[in-house]
Amino acid sequence: MESHINSYITLVTTSAVLNLFLCMYTYLRRAHFPNASIFILYTASLSVYTFGYAIGLASNTLEQMKFWNIVQYIGMPVSAPLGLILMIRYTGKKLSKWLTTALFIIPSITVFLVSTNDWHHLYYKRVWLREDSTIPVMAMDIGQWYVVHGAFTFSCLLCAGLILIAQWRHTKKMYRRQLLTLIVSQVIPMVAAFVYLLGVTPSGLDPVPVLMCVTSAMYIWAILSSRLLTIVPIAKDSIFESMREGVLVLDSSYRLVDFNRSLRLMLPDIQTTMVGQPLNEIWLGLAGETFPVEYGREGLQTDLYWQLNGETVCYQVRTSYVFNNSNAVVGILIMLIDITEQRFLQEQLKQLAYFDGLTKIYNRTQFLNKGRALLQEALLNHRPISFILFDVDHFKRINDTYGHDVGDQALIHVVTVCNSYLNSGMSFARYGGEEFVIALPNNTLQQAYNLAEKLRIALLNQPLDVEGESVYLTSSFGVSQSGSESDTLESLLRNADHALYESKRNGRNAVRVHAGSIS
Repeated sequence: MESHINSYITLVTTSAVLNLFLCMYTYLRRAHFPNASIFILYTASLSVYTFGYAIGLASNTLEQMKFWNIVQYIGMPVSAPLGLILMIRYTGKKLSKWLTTALFIIPSITVFLVSTNDWHHLYYKRVWLREDSTIPVMAMDIGQWYVVHGAFTFSCLLCAGLILIAQWRHTKKMYRRQLLTLIVSQVIPMVAAFVYLLGVTPSGLDPVPVLMCVTSAMYIWAILSSRLLTIVPIAKDSIFESMREGVLVLDSSYRLVDFNRSLRLMLPDIQTTMVGQPLNEIWLGLAGETFPVEYGREGLQTDLYWQLNGETVCYQVRTSYVFNNSNAVVGILIMLIDITEQRFLQEQLKQLAYFDGLTKIYNRTQFLNKGRALLQEALLNHRPISFILFDVDHFKRINDTYGHDVGDQALIHVVTVCNSYLNSGMSFARYGGEEFVIALPNNTLQQAYNLAEKLRIALLNQPLDVEGESVYLTSSFGVSQSGSESDTLESLLRNADHALYESKRNGRNAVRVHAGSIS
């Protein structure tokens, strides 16, 4: 029997040492652990409980055993509510201050009643040394408050276990190991305490302290292998998963730590198996290129275009650092916000502000802005720049004969024909009514004249088809070129307008250059 007691004391002491190690380890790394203070108090209370129980078993007299029983009760009653609070915090919830205080009313009364039991016998009716044992073992008859305390402790353990079990299906597979560790840490002492109360344990020894050795070892394993206490995945499920924005979580080495449900909808090809891989490698597999946004910088905001279900969508990318309690950077959050509709509306506003609503080419205001910039660039680089101004001949006659709908079709037809001869470096705009203007950077007057002549012939040879009837269109052109640094856009357009007037005065359907322009 004595060898069994010695083995039992050794196991209980080991449990106490493991809990003390957890307490000190958490304290030293408290900056990295959410809810570190609760876990420190929890493991400290278990250490006091198990050390007190171990020394009590090693005592020889009843008075010594009663003293160490009081010591163990300093830690044991508060461990259950601390464990419950820890599990509640783990799930992302928080008790109010008054409810938290209320959880410690019964444990406080228990400590007081155990310390003063000889005066009232409310906790133990009677305490004595067992006579049927070869070594001293304290035995007792339980009192009324013992029942209250036992029910309270059992309720705390049961509630904590049920809270964790309820979160099982909401927790990602990669985090279930640590969740299982927490569940077992609540179930084992609850079952052991129930068995102890039934009186079926050998020599009436309490199995809870020795089983704490198992739960403490599981905590250590979980901390080292699955980052228990470093992250709180269940809290993430209730907040992180409900976010409308897609979020990627990276560690300090830019490796993927986690992502939420919205991100999975935005990027359907991303998988949980990619967790732990560098983001650039993941993006290389998804898009054939590294992540196109500089994500290693705080406060970045930029747009990312992506193909989703055969359509182009636009995500605004925002980045922010993740800090620990010591204000050190431990990771990066990349948030993707779907702004496709917003960008579509902005594009519509841009079209209204910069482009002609009918022909979809630049409007007069935007052309004047771009024309001034092109002219300034040409003057700075000593390069030529020319302008073509033209309008559709007898356009009023088309409207009067065929109607304004056909007149609109005629303008669209003119733009379509001209665009086939223009390149991206040329700025083409509707200058007003049936009048159009083209800016030609790096084009001499002769080159501009040649292009205008091509456009005139093309418009003449490609009539507009109106319900099987060919409507022939002709246009008159005026061309000018910048000749000195004193030229302004207004003066060059005025010169082109004078040349256009000459075309009309000489029978229309012609190209004229401004006499003062350099050829």
